[in-house]
Amino acid sequence: MALNYIWVFFFLIAFVVAFIKLIFFGDMEVFPDMINSTFDMAKTGFDISLGLTGVLTLWLGIMKIGEKGGIIKIFSRLIGPFFNRLFPDLPKDHPAHGSIMMNLAANMLGLDNAATPMGLKAMTQMQDANPVKDRASNAQIMFLVLNTSGLTIIPISIMVYRAQLGAVNPADIFIPILLATYFSTITGLIAVSVMQKIKLWDKVILLYLGGMTAFIIAVIFYFSSIEKEQIALISRLVSNVFLFSVIVAFIFLAFIRKVNVYESFIEGAKDGFAIAVKIIPYLIAILVAIGVFRASGALDMFIQAVERFCGLLGINGDFIPALPTALMKPLSGSGARGMMVDAMTQYGADSFIGRMTSVLQGATDTTFYIIAVYFGAVGIKNTRYAITCGLIADFAGIVAAIGIAYLFFH
Repeated sequence: MALNYIWVFFFLIAFVVAFIKLIFFGDMEVFPDMINSTFDMAKTGFDISLGLTGVLTLWLGIMKIGEKGGIIKIFSRLIGPFFNRLFPDLPKDHPAHGSIMMNLAANMLGLDNAATPMGLKAMTQMQDANPVKDRASNAQIMFLVLNTSGLTIIPISIMVYRAQLGAVNPADIFIPILLATYFSTITGLIAVSVMQKIKLWDKVILLYLGGMTAFIIAVIFYFSSIEKEQIALISRLVSNVFLFSVIVAFIFLAFIRKVNVYESFIEGAKDGFAIAVKIIPYLIAILVAIGVFRASGALDMFIQAVERFCGLLGINGDFIPALPTALMKPLSGSGARGMMVDAMTQYGADSFIGRMTSVLQGATDTTFYIIAVYFGAVGIKNTRYAITCGLIADFAGIVAAIGIAYLFFH
């Protein structure tokens, strides 16, 4: 229901703002712009789905090999004690545990193309254990919020954009992004745990979270000790070595267990096209609503209101030019990326705004896109409190990103 209200809200607010601009300000282009946006975003939604088809086909095939070869079960056992407490409604040693871990690992390494198919596989597996098929289960909500929080250890794509736009040290946003995403993830985890009455003070949960915190501190320490020019190179190398090692490990283990690797790949790959087709209407629906909201000028009006509010309170408003990236990120990854690139082009990649938009881009993930794709893939209509908790995580990430950017770069 929440997604229904939000979807209607986007259209109604866009209409009201556009009508005011037409009647009181004589803006004759606002309604044509909105209509053009509906066509553009519908095409974008289809193109994204079409682009996902090949990636989904590849990775669902690889996941099927891992499933039949037994490596997913191995991953499940390693992370089982932690996931059994975070996902208490899933049976122990459920195959979704391995898919969830692979998805989160790919996200942390900035491997978006690999993360989405693994995430869709996890959602499908969790849907098998969901007693009410059109209503999000507790496990699915926890998984989705952990995704929307966007925990990223190696933000490769952002560093590449910074390099292309002339940053002297493209990797100088590495530690700020890592810190911002960590705050976002912990906040999202706490928000869902409160709603689901999960005891976060459990010894096992504290042990795993402590281990993750120690790992992040170790990563920060390591990258702080090497030449900054090497950070992007090493990050890219580690990510791709990890990804190809996963593929080889899946294939090798299945092969020595006498699994027909090729046939297993084909069996899993067949699901890729079906899932890509299934998510098209969900993706187009949310992207068109976002496009209309943006084209109407409602987003710009909100930013101007924040600017005036900060001026009245005497708050330092140097962060305001970065707000479009922050506000667009939960709505559209490509839109936020465009805002980030525009800000770096206008202000400079090494300016305060250029760096802040980079940190904001990496601080969270695209909540509404993930909800549309992941829930749409398994036919979930009642998202319950998933959007609320996802936006709480987004808000924490945005606030942390702004504060951290001031600390590091202002």
